[in-house]
Amino acid sequence: MEIKNKIALITGGSRGIGRSAAIHMAHKGLDVIITYNSNKQEADKVVSEIHSLGRKAAALQLNTSDVKSFDGFFGQLEDCLRNEMGGPTFDFLINNAGTALYSLIADTTEEQLDAVYHIHFKGVYLLTQKALKFLNDGGGVVNVSSGLTRFSNPGSSGYASMKGAVEVLTRYMAKELGLRRIRANVVAPGAIATDFGGGRTRDNAEINKHIADVTALGRVGLPDDVGGVIAFLCTDEAKWINGQRIEVSGGMNL
Repeated sequence: MEIKNKIALITGGSRGIGRSAAIHMAHKGLDVIITYNSNKQEADKVVSEIHSLGRKAAALQLNTSDVKSFDGFFGQLEDCLRNEMGGPTFDFLINNAGTALYSLIADTTEEQLDAVYHIHFKGVYLLTQKALKFLNDGGGVVNVSSGLTRFSNPGSSGYASMKGAVEVLTRYMAKELGLRRIRANVVAPGAIATDFGGGRTRDNAEINKHIADVTALGRVGLPDDVGGVIAFLCTDEAKWINGQRIEVSGGMNL
């Protein structure tokens, strides 16, 4: 009898940390489904790279802030699982998709706050809720948070507050899903050199140097510094890690 390979679903998997996690998972023998918001070309490149590693892969469009689209998305996901992955279920959900917000409390608009709420908390909550019937017992959820829930940088209050809410939610997930042996953990990156937030950490020399100066390991983080940790949490070696916040920041602001 053929043994079904384990499958991970990663939101926002066409770039940055999500892309790195997808590639690391493929190296560890998982099949991977990624979602992308608008950049199908980059998503297809990730799929091709995973195929080159001998693993199954697919990319589906999803706007994680549009909760009304979730039912349609899961219909597409079920078809993908059955037709391409040997489904109809998967093993790991990685809630990674997100956007930045840099605004002081005094300047933040209701519309800006609603936007980060929908993508960073409401979307994570309801996408996970709808994923539960497709998620195999003994699987796991990894929610991507931020180092900004531990230390405070002016201008990040809205974004960081939603990430803080996700960290609390993760502990509840670990508790409530424990009877199904589904683990839930948080990975909290420090500042990472990607195109996130317009690429400011990667491209602004002053910001880059400041981050390196306040980081114990003396540099800005890279996507592969985080992607491997997310992939590790989806292996049997991490089977007893549950309800934890793992900061991956190189020792930023210690």
